[in-house]
Amino acid sequence: MSDSVGIVTAQCARFDTPLTFSSGAVLPRYELMYETYGELNAARSNAILICHALSGHHHVAGVYADDEKNVGWWDNMVGPGKPIDTNKFFVVGLNNLGGCHGSTGPSSIDQATGQPYGSSFPMVTVEDWVASQARLADLLGIKRFAAVIGGSLGGMQALQWSLAYPERVANVLAIASAPRLTAQNIAFNDVARNAILTDPDFHGGNYYQHGVVPTRGLRLARMLGHITYLSDDVMADKFGRELRDGKYNYGYDVEFQIESYLRYQGDKFAAYFDANTYLLMTKALDYFDPAHLSGGDLNKAFARAQADFLVVSFTTDWRFSPQRSREIVQPLLHNRRNVSYAEITSAHGHDSFLMPHPHYFDVVRAYLNNVAKECA
Repeated sequence: MSDSVGIVTAQCARFDTPLTFSSGAVLPRYELMYETYGELNAARSNAILICHALSGHHHVAGVYADDEKNVGWWDNMVGPGKPIDTNKFFVVGLNNLGGCHGSTGPSSIDQATGQPYGSSFPMVTVEDWVASQARLADLLGIKRFAAVIGGSLGGMQALQWSLAYPERVANVLAIASAPRLTAQNIAFNDVARNAILTDPDFHGGNYYQHGVVPTRGLRLARMLGHITYLSDDVMADKFGRELRDGKYNYGYDVEFQIESYLRYQGDKFAAYFDANTYLLMTKALDYFDPAHLSGGDLNKAFARAQADFLVVSFTTDWRFSPQRSREIVQPLLHNRRNVSYAEITSAHGHDSFLMPHPHYFDVVRAYLNNVAKECA
């Protein structure tokens, strides 16, 4: 298709310089899987970094030669003529440390022991991810990103870029995100983690050596998470109280279509995602709080930022509500940053940032068209 980046190839970047994590743990060497789309201009000024959300990875757009059904998770957003236009930008997507799609993570082999890292893999934070992403940028010869973009947990990484490397990012697009989680969000994450931690097949995170997977726990965690990503209206419109067999069976097996859908999503997720990675990703969400070292003052925390910002929220997103996005906007305005804010009317809840909504796409396209002019 003319608006697709077409066939893409994943690449692996290897780093032999130790990385010290926020926890004090040290990873002596690691690998990051990444993909690129478009061409880097002569001035190396048109690069965009895409940061992924909890279950995301480096395969942002296009397809693989051996599997044309494996379409990038943000393919509707990234490509020729799309809002993130690869005719104008050089786009980089990566799989974060701790991931389970090729980057070094808990299922990777620890060269010191010859066994998977498992529970010994360091607790990772958004700050750690951004530090490793900066090293990837160095490897690619990118001194400054035209924009760093992310939705949900990816938006937190984009915000962290503006604080950790203010001189290396010109624009930040934080979509369906927040400057820190609410107590309710931390609670959801804790319940999801406990579903995994209490699975008999978890074995303290070292289930690889036992030849098992904590499928039940991971399945329940995904089911719970999926409920929070959807809006009540979407679930009502799509499923309502529809019965799978058209009648009550008076038991605990699947009866309602929404139950069938959630179990399908849980089973599908548990078949390809690593439970330890899920634990790490949700904990990174919990820990992210730029104001933690500023006495809880977001105004002080964002004083370091130099970038311009586009902040986008969605009306039915109750997991990362518009109020959370406005909590990003206010300290940026306080620090006299250039901020554009859009609250999009959408029925899709938190998943709205993945949907091809015309107004949403127009906002992103218009903002990035102006960024492209600055790169020329």
